[in-house]
Amino acid sequence: MNAGIWGMGRCLPENIVTNADLEKVLDTSDEWIRTRTGIEERRIAGDDMDTSEMAYQAALKAIENAKINPEDIDMILVSTVTPDQPFPSVACVLQDKLGAKKAAAMDLSAACAGFMYGMITAGQFIQSGAYKTVLIIGVEKLSKITDWNDRNTAVLFGDGAGAAIMGPVSDGKGILSFELGSDGSGGGHLYFKDHLKMNGREVFKFAVRQMGESCVNVLEKAGLKKEDVDMLIPHQANIRIMEASRERLELPVEKMSKTVHKYGNTSAASIPISIVEELEAGKIKDNDLIVMVGFGAGLVWGSIALRWGK
Repeated sequence: MNAGIWGMGRCLPENIVTNADLEKVLDTSDEWIRTRTGIEERRIAGDDMDTSEMAYQAALKAIENAKINPEDIDMILVSTVTPDQPFPSVACVLQDKLGAKKAAAMDLSAACAGFMYGMITAGQFIQSGAYKTVLIIGVEKLSKITDWNDRNTAVLFGDGAGAAIMGPVSDGKGILSFELGSDGSGGGHLYFKDHLKMNGREVFKFAVRQMGESCVNVLEKAGLKKEDVDMLIPHQANIRIMEASRERLELPVEKMSKTVHKYGNTSAASIPISIVEELEAGKIKDNDLIVMVGFGAGLVWGSIALRWGK
């Protein structure tokens, strides 16, 4: 039984913080941020919008897009490192808010690779026949763990949520192959203690190497070639890292999703937010081959080759 995406939705806070806004409070510049990261602005959630609320708004849109009811959902998986509180989980808060009365619910912690881990976990439940309909959400309120006095990290992150309804799809569609990996020896390069802390140089080196390699690996597992790829959707962390992945797959610029300039690094939310962006622009069509790849704190990574459609 193949597992694929039935519908998607996203939530982006209304408040836009531009590089020019950050220039006023940090020793930085628009040019410095853009040339090193590709980021021009990001969305920041207010005090009245916590992680679960963004997840809820994205979930409602995904449910509507998939043309299902909350009561149809068998499981809710929320990928986040910024929950409202340690427990209960965001997934349980969401289960109650949605009225998804029969759904099991849990959170996953895989940082910026979280949506990949969530999709692959959902895929296993669907492929085994244990569950039919699974809601996966990547959501982060990174603004609440960011040190706004640290110019090296404060310029990078944004808030948002992206949601997908997954279920059985026809032969040849859905998840064709995947890869998950971790290297805990790099955990000290990106971690949370009081605030988010990062060794940017080491994370950059890891990501450039691992993202491209993982993309190649999932294509090989699926028996596909680089030229078969219709759209690369990388984690939106840094345009230079993203470009390295695109070049590894030898894809033209127009075949890589780029939303980092508008939303910054939204961690687990970045890939689903980007998918919705490309769907709304008409750039993802039925039967397209999509390669998604994420990396993050842990250090962890995950990639998926997926044939779009039901």
